Amino acid sequence: MGSNEQVEGSGWVAFAGVMILIVGILNTIFGIAAIDNSHFFTDEGRYVILTDLSAWGWVILIIGILQLIAAFSIWNRHAYGRWVGVITASANALAILFTVNAFPFAASMIFIVDLLVIYGLVAYGGRREGA
Repeated sequence: MGSNEQVEGSGWVAFAGVMILIVGILNTIFGIAAIDNSHFFTDEGRYVILTDLSAWGWVILIIGILQLIAAFSIWNRHAYGRWVGVITASANALAILFTVNAFPFAASMIFIVDLLVIYGLVAYGGRREGA
């Protein structure tokens, strides 16, 4: 394979790295805002699993930090970055479904991005050059 040729699926992996970075930054900001009980979030929310907004904030903050680590690891082509990316995107997809009632459009868009990240990392994340 020549040095100028692109490995099949490398665009998907780059896309997954960029998207997981963006979602990681958003989750970190949202997590900090939720922990601080910011007025950004609605007060009328009822929490099914965790008891309050602060608890959800810690969950989202941890997911966001792990997603930031995964993004840089994906760009450095480390195998664990791929799996951390898949696990955190899956966890985020599940967690974001709990906010669909409060933020339907935003939750739907983030859910779709998480699914695309999972696809890119699972379908093409394990391919290496020179195989």
